Amino acid sequence: MFALISELFSVSYTIRTVALGAAVLGIISGMLGCYAVLRRQALLGDAMSHAALPGIVLAFLLTGGRELPVLLLGAAVAGCVATLLLSAITSSTRIKEDSALGMLLSVFFGFGLVLLTFAQKQPSAAQAGLDTFLFGQAASLVQRDVMTMAIIGAVALTIMLLFWKEFKLLSFDPDFASTLGLPVRLLDIGLTSLIVIAIVIGLQTVGVVLMSAMLVAPAVAARQWTDRLGLMVALAGLFGALAGVVGAVLSATARGLSTGPMIVLSVSMIVVLSLLVAPNRGLIWNWLQQQRTAAVCSTPSRTAIRSRIHQ
Repeated sequence: MFALISELFSVSYTIRTVALGAAVLGIISGMLGCYAVLRRQALLGDAMSHAALPGIVLAFLLTGGRELPVLLLGAAVAGCVATLLLSAITSSTRIKEDSALGMLLSVFFGFGLVLLTFAQKQPSAAQAGLDTFLFGQAASLVQRDVMTMAIIGAVALTIMLLFWKEFKLLSFDPDFASTLGLPVRLLDIGLTSLIVIAIVIGLQTVGVVLMSAMLVAPAVAARQWTDRLGLMVALAGLFGALAGVVGAVLSATARGLSTGPMIVLSVSMIVVLSLLVAPNRGLIWNWLQQQRTAAVCSTPSRTAIRSRIHQ
């Protein structure tokens, strides 16, 4: 596998670029996705990724071009609007957060499909391929796109590190954070905006439909290996990068295999392995512990043996 990866990277510029872009996406989405998993907001990634679709189409309709930074900016604006609406709905009504997320997901995605249909009927040919953001088109990545993803992601991760203590407290005990005088609502909006950024930079690679898996799966896998947030975030970034590279290489070695779905399948396999073999939490580990406990309980103690001998 390592020899194959080395050969493909040295021969093909496209494979190298796609793999690097997928690795950048895996690192950013995996690290920021830890907060969504710990806060039990796994549906947030799915909702925000679907909410980004109308922003992409509107950015195209307003500018008439398909430059990636412009489209990503439109997606980010739409995601931020959805975040603000989510905060307003949950704070001013009795609607639960999961219900609000489901409602925003369907409304924004439906609006995006309507705009996409309208854009495809325009006489200009520039909109050709705009629907690739639904499922992603990693093969269209170029070095400039990867650099854009890396810069935006680096800014998001830097903000995460600067507010590490605040986001950590918000994730585990928001009530205590509120008693300390921290702006919990503002921190919640800021953290959700960072997750939106992670979603936006992955739309071209894996698409609107599959992006939620890249946000949740690496964090779920990392959670099985540790109880410490710092180590969990690092492992999630590592698992995301590994899945991105492996998925890109596997899609390049066989015809007809899309890169986005292969990346998602790769990270899903990492989740399955983590659920099976991770220490203290893995199913196999728990089964071995149960067998060991049963063996100890079934073995007669020395006191019982001595009492039998005396009898």
